[in-house]
Amino acid sequence: EKIEGFFDLCRARGLSGKHGVLIPASNIDNLMLRSDVVEAVKDGLFSVYPVTHVDEGIEILTGIPAGSPDENDRYPDNTINGMAMEKLREMAGKLRKFSSPEENEED
Repeated sequence: EKIEGFFDLCRARGLSGKHGVLIPASNIDNLMLRSDVVEAVKDGLFSVYPVTHVDEGIEILTGIPAGSPDENDRYPDNTINGMAMEKLREMAGKLRKFSSPEENEED
């Protein structure tokens, strides 16, 4: 019902082929959709993306690879996870600097 409700909203606003939903891959076997939704999927006007991991969803939504860690648990730079880890490192550095007593003492 939720997929079909979202489909109805998208259709009312004009299907462009860019509309779709992410669903857990484990639900795909039990998925029952109205015939108009099925036809829109067949025609490439609406998509149903079954995903097994959040990284798959991230890639679908952003068009940017999520990235996998290397043997040192580092992610490639131009990936969502790599960019997130870099931002977290920056924030951790700022927190360390802020919480360091030597850095915060007034002269």
